[in-house]
Amino acid sequence: MGMHVAESSGGAFSSLLVLGARQYAPVFFDAFERVGAMEIKGFVENLDHLLCATPILGLPVYWIDDIAPLAETHAAICCLATPRRSVFVEQVAALGFAFATLVHPTAAISMRSKLSEGVSIDVGAIVAAFTQLGSHVRVGRGATIGHHTDIGAYCTIHPAANIAGNCVVEPKVTIGMGANVIDGCRIGAGSFVAAGAVVTKDVPARSLVGGVPARVLRENYEAP
Repeated sequence: MGMHVAESSGGAFSSLLVLGARQYAPVFFDAFERVGAMEIKGFVENLDHLLCATPILGLPVYWIDDIAPLAETHAAICCLATPRRSVFVEQVAALGFAFATLVHPTAAISMRSKLSEGVSIDVGAIVAAFTQLGSHVRVGRGATIGHHTDIGAYCTIHPAANIAGNCVVEPKVTIGMGANVIDGCRIGAGSFVAAGAVVTKDVPARSLVGGVPARVLRENYEAP
């Protein structure tokens, strides 16, 4: 099948701000600084103003209240893994920012699959045909997503996770590192699949599941 091997999309913008200024921010920069035509020009913080005092890899860290003038010249993308990043994204969207979509050059994405705004796909990941990734989905290093699968908004697929075909992953789900989801499973909104788990049946919403095969470890779970 035809594959996208590199992509960088933020509409007409060539400059990019990364939402997030904690430990993972420079790692995200390292992965995506040479993707397509967009150039990362800085980071944004929305919780701790003190973080703005220290540049990251020589780039400025902006306080969220100060970035509105940049909306005309910069797109944004969020590097946070928590599903609570939706709050940060919504704050920035309200300031008028467009959101980029980033695919690392070593990732392989079917041309028959759809990526929404704010998606980032890291080194060596694979997305098979006829699959949809909702807005602000993060796909980690070496993760694989099968055909005819629907990944909801604000999901995080951690490195080396494997989601098979014909699956539905509802919004704000986290799939832990090295976890496996077999064909045809539905993962309910807000659930967390622990690292190394093997999901063999549907997972209720807001559940923490783990083990082989995966079982519900906690109900009414609130992901960190």
